Amino acid sequence: MIISIASGKGGTGKTTIATNLALSLDNVQLIDCDVEEPNANIFLNAKIKERQDVSVNIPEIDKIKCNFCGKCSEFCAYNALAVVPSDVLVFSELCHSCGGCELVCPKDAVGWSERVVGVVEHGVAEGIDFYHGLLNVGEIQAIPVIKALKRKVDKSKNVILDAPPGTSCPVIETVGGSDYCILVTESTPFGLHDLKLAVDVIRHMCIPFGVIINRDGVGDKKVERYCQNEKIPVLMKIPHSEEIAKLYSKGIPFVNELPDWKNEFQHLFSRIQSEVKA
Repeated sequence: MIISIASGKGGTGKTTIATNLALSLDNVQLIDCDVEEPNANIFLNAKIKERQDVSVNIPEIDKIKCNFCGKCSEFCAYNALAVVPSDVLVFSELCHSCGGCELVCPKDAVGWSERVVGVVEHGVAEGIDFYHGLLNVGEIQAIPVIKALKRKVDKSKNVILDAPPGTSCPVIETVGGSDYCILVTESTPFGLHDLKLAVDVIRHMCIPFGVIINRDGVGDKKVERYCQNEKIPVLMKIPHSEEIAKLYSKGIPFVNELPDWKNEFQHLFSRIQSEVKA
């Protein structure tokens, strides 16, 4: 089963849920898809054994064949090409590698080269098959690295995908194809506002989902009332606990020090399995 863990806003505790859930299960794979700021390995301390570059295709223009007609730049919705009287400028950071410029070129003047945009790393920690991606500094497109990570999904294992924050394209790419999505929120006005955005996205994608309320007790009950009114299951509440906060600040997953919570996460997983099968 593939479980993605997302949220409308950053800092709600997605990685806390992802790592503690992974450590509570057997035969599990954890993939940190927050490629701009991956932090799951702070808690897992997996020894990285493999690294693989992630590349994208970038157009190269044959200036001998090209007649500078401008059809490629007219087609490009991302403004990655600009045609001037005697040259074609390629803005590689804007290119989405769609191949459209090659299709519309009447002179067959478009070729391709590869540009490295990030890396995928693999390791093992406490029996967890772990992957994360790292987008190169200055790059603006996380999707290619996330796609490379999702190609590592092992369907013989229970897979946990730790999504980026927000509701933009990287989140949709991560969550797509999941059997279930856990939305992590907090009981604050900001938490509720961004939870509503995330709920709209996941409902549009027709993925079963439920909510975990982290740091329960810091705000009010509006998140719970919203979930009740929308018939969204509240899967778990994690209290605003000084003990958990101290463990987090040291990079220690709290299920390793508080074994009762490991049972709670195992029960959570069983509940999700039951809902998916139903």
